[in-house]
Amino acid sequence: MAAQFYENGLRFTCTRCSACCRYDSGYVFLSPVDLKRIAAVLAIPESEVVERYCTNVYGSAGRRISLAEQKNKDCIMWDSGGCSIYDARPMQCRSFPFWPVVLESREAWTDAGRSCPGIDTGRHYTKQEIEQWLRRHRANREQERTGCG
Repeated sequence: MAAQFYENGLRFTCTRCSACCRYDSGYVFLSPVDLKRIAAVLAIPESEVVERYCTNVYGSAGRRISLAEQKNKDCIMWDSGGCSIYDARPMQCRSFPFWPVVLESREAWTDAGRSCPGIDTGRHYTKQEIEQWLRRHRANREQERTGCG
């Protein structure tokens, strides 16, 4: 098997710039663990998190729960100070940029860096750490398919 482009690791540090949270429509799917974490930080029941902050998304994977968006397409959890649940943000958010699609190639990594100022800066992640993030991301995606809420 050919060596991964990240064989010697990659640098990334979240700058909390909010570029990934704002101005563009998208889904932030929640696993049951994500939902529990968010409910704990907001100090409200999980059912209230779903009612106030989530939307149902129907597709080939069945019904999934996503964080809703504000009218301007910002994540519902974004406010003027940034992510209001940063320490409890969903795995989809916390595992970025170590997503399979971003780690497909050096070109995909570089492309993601065009909108994310944290890519190629700051903390060095080893190949083993990157692959651990990939495993966590994939495991979380499987949990999303089981539904929550």
